[in-house]
Amino acid sequence: MLEIKNLMVFYENAIAINNINIKCQGGKVTGIFGANSAGKSTLMYTISGIILDVKKKEEMKGGERITVLGNITFEGMDITYMKPSERAKKGIVLCPERRRIFAESSTLENLKTGGYLATKAQAKKTLEYIFTIFPPLKNLKKREGGFLSGGEQQMLAIGRALMAQPKLLLLDEPQELPSSSRNSMPVPFYPSFTMGMSLKTAERFWKGIPRS
Repeated sequence: MLEIKNLMVFYENAIAINNINIKCQGGKVTGIFGANSAGKSTLMYTISGIILDVKKKEEMKGGERITVLGNITFEGMDITYMKPSERAKKGIVLCPERRRIFAESSTLENLKTGGYLATKAQAKKTLEYIFTIFPPLKNLKKREGGFLSGGEQQMLAIGRALMAQPKLLLLDEPQELPSSSRNSMPVPFYPSFTMGMSLKTAERFWKGIPRS
């Protein structure tokens, strides 16, 4: 489904990703592990295409020079320089680090913003599915995102990404939660295979996952 060849990313003269090669198969989980500043988020931004927007903004303001080398293909198509919006339409969806929900919008409003690529039928079905895998959200539909706990916000962020109907779901540190929530946070993405997607996740630590 996804293949990365000889990928290198530079911030000025500092190398963030050094000549990596990755294959992500359909219906599988691919994990990326590393310490802080190991390049995990940069990899996620590069796969999703957000790095290209960051690069453009830096060039416009005369800021940090970003260089991306290598090749990324998705379902046989070269997407190395494809806009992030076009990648999203093809099914590559990123759930970013630190959640980045809309704090002043309700839980339901946050979820609906993720469904702009879905049909009404798809959005309704996916919303029901999200409330099934994340039951706390169903009772918090009217609560503003900023008043949710850390674990609830993480569920909301993943749910919003699922609303976009991903074929490849990118989760950047999905279990990076306050210590009070970390142990109670369910491993969120395994039920998502019923939706027929693949998953790539980046983590600093690994809590353990069920094996099929």
